[in-house]
Amino acid sequence: MIDIYRFGEIVIDGKSYHQDVILALNKVITNWKREEGHLLKANDLKAALKEKPKVLIVGTGYEGCMKVDSSVAYLCERQGIKLIAQKTKEAVNTFNSMVREGVIAALHLTC
Repeated sequence: MIDIYRFGEIVIDGKSYHQDVILALNKVITNWKREEGHLLKANDLKAALKEKPKVLIVGTGYEGCMKVDSSVAYLCERQGIKLIAQKTKEAVNTFNSMVREGVIAALHLTC
């Protein structure tokens, strides 16, 4: 469960993180980086896809500056994964309302 999100910081189960994260039901993958910082491509989601998600929630940043490449939508469609891309504050709320096995969030904390 995500306790707090604000620009550049997220608190998950009482622990603070200051870098982008991938979040599964009982797992936080830290230091998540993309090949092109503000463009999310399918290749950037290898760690998330290892979790076999049914739903992938992408937090595109505080102001929504991170763009989601069409390769992500194509990959999700091909693998039967529901893709939800929102500004990170909205994505946090969506994740918290859906938190269960098979729901993954990839969250960009700034921009």
